[in-house]
Amino acid sequence: MRQIGKKSLVLISALMLVLLAACGGNSSQSSGEGDKGGTINAKIGVISYLTGPGAAYGEAITNGFKLAQKEINEKGKVNIELVIEDSAGKQEQALSASQKLMSDDEIVALLGPTLSTEMNVVGPEADLNGIPIMGTSTTAEGIPQIGEYVFRNSIPEALAIPVAMEKAVKKYDVKKVALIYGNDDVFTKSGFDTMKEEVEKMDLEVVTTQTFQKGQSDYNAQLTKIKGLNPDLILASALYNEGAVIMDQARKMGITVPFVGGNGFNSPEVINIAGKAADGLFVATPWFSEKEDPKVQEFIKKYETEYGKKPDQFAAQAYDALYIMAEGLKNAGEADRDALRDALAEIKDLEGILGSFSFDKDGDVEMDPIVLTIKDGKFQIFE
Repeated sequence: MRQIGKKSLVLISALMLVLLAACGGNSSQSSGEGDKGGTINAKIGVISYLTGPGAAYGEAITNGFKLAQKEINEKGKVNIELVIEDSAGKQEQALSASQKLMSDDEIVALLGPTLSTEMNVVGPEADLNGIPIMGTSTTAEGIPQIGEYVFRNSIPEALAIPVAMEKAVKKYDVKKVALIYGNDDVFTKSGFDTMKEEVEKMDLEVVTTQTFQKGQSDYNAQLTKIKGLNPDLILASALYNEGAVIMDQARKMGITVPFVGGNGFNSPEVINIAGKAADGLFVATPWFSEKEDPKVQEFIKKYETEYGKKPDQFAAQAYDALYIMAEGLKNAGEADRDALRDALAEIKDLEGILGSFSFDKDGDVEMDPIVLTIKDGKFQIFE
């Protein structure tokens, strides 16, 4: 056999190194990009309220993400890995969780946190670091305006509350209202501001404005004052824990007038806690579980099979949010933070279980809510 000379060996070795380098480069790229129609692999961080008094919100949201993740990954175009951190509904813990997630260069986007008060500290940090973040339950005013990397798919209080108020005022020929709200939370204060502004537009008389704090259990003083002034309607901005207890104690005191609630009341937990006392509540929401839409009913069936309970608005918004992220990744063509941000901003008329979805110029949701009322222990469309 003829021996290979030294020059030939050097040439072959050089060629091998070039080939290995080329293969290595392609392998690294394919981990994040959809090369020629391949799968886009992406890690997304989740900040959710999983422990503490509002954990039912976080549980529903996280379940919605996980169900969507399972379906999206099965389709093969996008493969999403979720990295989930608990905020416990606290600003400082939400910020710490976000910093931990953002320090991982492989994480291309964040979902959450659950509360608007948390987003007020996490959103600016995400924007500063150039990582897209989408709130699925943050409805206070000003959230998308935090920065160009901040989005949300949850209908803001400023859009939902006026619609519910208009229906209730017309139905009951309301002239006088009482307001009650949590004054130690960004979300509930924002809801109150919207209610107050709408009251002024409608030229309604405010007989009293009462406040409370998170975790409060006795509302006797506030409700006694309200009862004595005999309003036609009570406007309440609260999370479901406090809101349900307020309604229960109001009915036990003999207050029979209807309530209009903000986004925090859009949970089956209101009915679970307040029971029959929840009857007469008005809320506006994009989600209605009895909607005769095959996509909605299929989602409910899958959710119940997976988790043994019916989904609420927060689960539905989270489910749609991950599909929005997946659409952004497909349109971007790669798992890159800047490319994903630009692709998200361009999403228009994406059909989800909540309806047709678009982002406006600020990264806020464009969608029409429907008005529900609780009657006979369940949410029903208000006709």
